[in-house]
Amino acid sequence: MKIRIIILIILVFSFFSPLKSDEIFVKGKEIFLNAGNCATCHSLKDAGSVTNIGPNLNEIRPDMGRIKNAVVNGIGVMPSALGILTEEEIDAVSYYVSISSNE
Repeated sequence: MKIRIIILIILVFSFFSPLKSDEIFVKGKEIFLNAGNCATCHSLKDAGSVTNIGPNLNEIRPDMGRIKNAVVNGIGVMPSALGILTEEEIDAVSYYVSISSNE
């Protein structure tokens, strides 16, 4: 019984911990601003990027799957990031954008 309570407490605290402090979020933000070159075209409040080239991510609020699809396959004038970013980097930037644009 004590183990169940401890596990429940750990799950509750891990679920409600701030997402901005996790490593994937931080890595994704770094990629958005630098290696991914995303901030050049996309406005995103958390990243401090303001531009009118690509869609404003705070307005369209894409989910992680939609972001990953666009990054992997390219969309419109946006080229694919395959060969530029690793799969882990694509996952991290997709996670970052999905969380920060939906806050």
